[in-house]
Amino acid sequence: MSVRYCPSIRSSCLFIAIVAALASPVVLANEVAGGDSATDPLRTVDFDAMVVTAAAPVSALTWETSPKLPRQPVPASDGADYLKTIPGFSTVRNGGSNGDPVLRGMFGSRLNLLTNDGAMPGACPSRMDNAMSYIAPETYDALVVTKGPQTVLWGPGASAGTVRFERDREYFAEPAFKFAGSALGGSWGRNDQVVDATYGAPLGYARVSANRSESGDYDDGNGDRVGSAWKKWNADLALGWTPDADTLLELGLGIGDGQARYATRGMDGSRFDRTNTSLRFEKSNLELGALQAFEASLFHNVADHVMDNYSLRDPNPAGAMPMPMASNVERSTTGGRAAATWRGAAFELVTGIDAQDSRHRRRSAMGRGAYLAVPWTVDARFDNLGAFAEGTWFQGERNRWIAGARVDRAGAEDGRASIAGGHGGHAMPNPTAGQSREETLNAGFVRFEQDVDKTLSWYAGIGHTERMPDYWELFSANAGPAGAVNAFAGLDTEKTTQLDVGLQYRGARFDAWVSAYAGRVEDFIQFRYTSGMMGARSTVSNIDAQTSGAELGVEFRPSDSWKLGGSLAYARGKDRDSGRPLPQMPPLEGRFSADWTSGSWSAGALVRVADGQDRVAEGYGNVVGQDIGPSAGFATLALNAGYRFDSGVQLTAGVDNLFDRAYSEHLNLAGNADFGYPADAVRINEPGRTLWVRMGYSW
Repeated sequence: MSVRYCPSIRSSCLFIAIVAALASPVVLANEVAGGDSATDPLRTVDFDAMVVTAAAPVSALTWETSPKLPRQPVPASDGADYLKTIPGFSTVRNGGSNGDPVLRGMFGSRLNLLTNDGAMPGACPSRMDNAMSYIAPETYDALVVTKGPQTVLWGPGASAGTVRFERDREYFAEPAFKFAGSALGGSWGRNDQVVDATYGAPLGYARVSANRSESGDYDDGNGDRVGSAWKKWNADLALGWTPDADTLLELGLGIGDGQARYATRGMDGSRFDRTNTSLRFEKSNLELGALQAFEASLFHNVADHVMDNYSLRDPNPAGAMPMPMASNVERSTTGGRAAATWRGAAFELVTGIDAQDSRHRRRSAMGRGAYLAVPWTVDARFDNLGAFAEGTWFQGERNRWIAGARVDRAGAEDGRASIAGGHGGHAMPNPTAGQSREETLNAGFVRFEQDVDKTLSWYAGIGHTERMPDYWELFSANAGPAGAVNAFAGLDTEKTTQLDVGLQYRGARFDAWVSAYAGRVEDFIQFRYTSGMMGARSTVSNIDAQTSGAELGVEFRPSDSWKLGGSLAYARGKDRDSGRPLPQMPPLEGRFSADWTSGSWSAGALVRVADGQDRVAEGYGNVVGQDIGPSAGFATLALNAGYRFDSGVQLTAGVDNLFDRAYSEHLNLAGNADFGYPADAVRINEPGRTLWVRMGYSW
């Protein structure tokens, strides 16, 4: 199979200006323990590891790691792949790349997914190009995750958590050049190249980050070929002006494209074209009374995505789409954020505003390339304006209260003239064509943290957030709640109230942590899938739900050379209306690792164990996937080894799924008939034994 590119570069205009931060001196809170203030440049990242097999929390709620480090299984091809290193994360699997991230069984816009504080939500009505598919993890400096509704700094919703891929910005007191690069090769034609170069001087800096990643179809543990090939490339430029050590103005430009083959879908992704433009201003050490720092940022991101059934496969004459056809969708998102940081003797406070405007348009046609002659139709618009405040009140050296609140005004407009009647059905006039809806969304949390001593700390917090139904929930389903003309008119906002508790111990040789949660979700948004004479249909509606679960981890260092670790993650959900389990909940999963380092040498092993999942709701799910029955448990073993040369070169190699097991993930799209899968839903298997080697260099 060959994968071809059609990259394009479009000019972008920024048209939203964020002009000021809110200045209310309300004592509400920021997570100081995790170093996650709006302007804090400090990062706590373990750079000693050569291969990441598991991540540990900075605090029991906040995780931070360096995506530049290779991870095992085979180094990640997208953002969702890298998130699986953190306990509690899983993905709805497509095949080789572009899986959809899931945290604690929660999916979609319940996760706030950001890159450099900007949003790029993707355009595909079935999330073929979710936000993480546009991420090249190794070109970022930090991955920061906050679990649960325990921050209000980064946008509305985010009932499951907030994920931020960030690049560092620094002041160069003297001229300097920094370079990092890597090359990776592996089974089934996997080959990646990454370059990250920065030149800096007192007046400013220029940074170029670029990557290319490619893989062919993989074989599963049975030796069967799975349609999963991909090619991707990305390039980003950052130009910073630093007139002094406390002032920064940065312009960012980015482009990328790619293609991906999916054994689980009736179409492949033949274009993942992205353009990003951003502008950022930072001023620190202001010392204007309590006002210490100010920052403002603007972004304009465009995702131009093409799905077709002929570029990466041949149309199936006996399938649902026997003729060549393509659909082109585009989502343009513009927004900005401004925040001020205030500090006093016993408090730290961040106040600010953020805004976002998003337009979705589409076109489609039968025939190879025929869609290019079809005019665009705008089918949806979204906007949001929010204000937030979050801070910490310190009670002595060991106790602190962290709290936050935000309010958002969210709007959506239905631009569809007609709506589909399901596969094989006919388009019908849209009863809400040209209509709009607006919602006021409230969110807040309060949390108490205590350091019992230098080794032991704990926290307990309760958070509430209200989420506007997203593009996929309002526009992708064939039908809305009972009695409503469609989802746009009938779907209510989703309200989550959740208790989070946790404990963390850090000792000389032993670390341990646990985080647990229990939540109540009013008007939880759920999809139901049915089939009939008109083909497959989806209905979206609101239910009341409850969620609970926990993650825990330990790390034991018996000597300076050895590190033994393990983690467990469990999520459980229930439909309170019917008593059914919530669909698309991952099973109990454990990861157990052993790492050895001696001088320049390192080696490691990772055992991943997943239990079977029999708490299912067949036919129910989300816009991407549905429960297709119980799943079997499995266990895999991966090994890695590495060597650091004095020249700065690092050589690492690994083997994943050492025993060539045939297994599949519970969260899984069913195999498509175009690839020979039966009509009855069957999960696709994961890769069999996979070998890889990576060489990295930094200077």
